[in-house]
Amino acid sequence: MAGKIDARLAELGIELPEAAVPVANYVAYAISGNIVHVAGQLPMENGAVKYVGIVGDEVSVDDGVAAAHLCALNIIAQVKAACGGDLDRVVRVLKLNGFVNAPAGFADQPAVINGASNLMVEVFGDAGKHARSAVGMGSLPFNASVEIDAIVEIN
Repeated sequence: MAGKIDARLAELGIELPEAAVPVANYVAYAISGNIVHVAGQLPMENGAVKYVGIVGDEVSVDDGVAAAHLCALNIIAQVKAACGGDLDRVVRVLKLNGFVNAPAGFADQPAVINGASNLMVEVFGDAGKHARSAVGMGSLPFNASVEIDAIVEIN
């Protein structure tokens, strides 16, 4: 039986991707007590990085926002896996750390990472409101435009 968060995802027309398998020597998430630490998620779709390149140069800010949204979908998929498939176990999204592949002088990192922050609030309501970092990076793995990790409290 689908829970309230699965119902909310359906209402929003969102189908979560399969939780991605790590591509190096790490785990996709680690649980300590009631805290889930989700490893950095790239804007992966169907096994490939969908948004590649430098935001504000090769990639538009709007596409950067879309990349952050896709990273957030992948985060939610990892959290769902960590919760044994039950997203109703999420108590609160505590923090997102957003990394934007950007040139020197780029200042729209907060707008880009809003693509993830907005989705967390849409899906989880007040429990999706979180602390956040949004920083520019000189490069990211696989030349991805955005990478985001998360800390989530579960019951």
